[in-house]
Amino acid sequence: MDRREFLEAAGGGALARAMAAAAPARVIRKLDRIGLQLYTVRSRMEQPSATGVEHTLERVARIGYQEVQFAGYFGRTPRQIRAALDAAGLTSPSAHVPLELLREGWAEALEAAHVMGHRYLLVAWTPVEERQTLDGWRRIAHLFNRAADQARAAGILFAYHNHDFEFARLEGQIPFDVLLAEADADLVKIEMDLFWIIKGGGDPVAYFTRYPGRFHSVHVKDMDGQGRMVDVGQGTIDFAATFARQDQAGIRHFFVEHDSPDDPFASIQRSYEYLRQLEFSAGPG
Repeated sequence: MDRREFLEAAGGGALARAMAAAAPARVIRKLDRIGLQLYTVRSRMEQPSATGVEHTLERVARIGYQEVQFAGYFGRTPRQIRAALDAAGLTSPSAHVPLELLREGWAEALEAAHVMGHRYLLVAWTPVEERQTLDGWRRIAHLFNRAADQARAAGILFAYHNHDFEFARLEGQIPFDVLLAEADADLVKIEMDLFWIIKGGGDPVAYFTRYPGRFHSVHVKDMDGQGRMVDVGQGTIDFAATFARQDQAGIRHFFVEHDSPDDPFASIQRSYEYLRQLEFSAGPG
């Protein structure tokens, strides 16, 4: 190597070091709180005992969960739900509600949400008869816009929770894309179910990149190599890579869910322990 080559090589090395020093550092994170969708333990919440809900919430809190999401209230009033949450030391930032409630009873639901401490109400299912065409999906999006506008006026935010059927092509397009295009991004947020989007052939990170800030929460559920739902950490979904995009996506809440566990409490214990120790990097790109 002659003198000129040496100086160019040295200069290149200095430039590389300077660029590395100027690059924003990636930060190692853990989840600061882990939530649970109570559908996972519904068989326990539905117990005929007068303390079925209360006892279940206490056990959920003892495992370490700090917040829960409802999908039905198991015969309890809003004040009874709030009392049970307070007694267990839990909060409930959001709840799933049926789409029909947006057309009738929405004002009452918004009022009840304040009592229970919900900040978000989410629709988690679209009836089959309403999603047969892309125009049907557009009508759903417009219904969401109206309901979300009313919710915002009442101090409550609105979101939609996906399954896999939103990703099956319809009339040459992906219904989920149509929904996101037609729904007001400032009003209608998304709770991404990581199992169902992958089951449907979608890519969570790709959607976080295309629609930054739009995803207020995720359902954390895992999939094995045969496409079956399993406890978190027992399958193939790369949660660390997904959670690394938390800031880009706008994710504020992480709710564990398993639709049909053999032993609900054992399932949520395993999922919690996995997530409690999971580390992921956060930073640019």
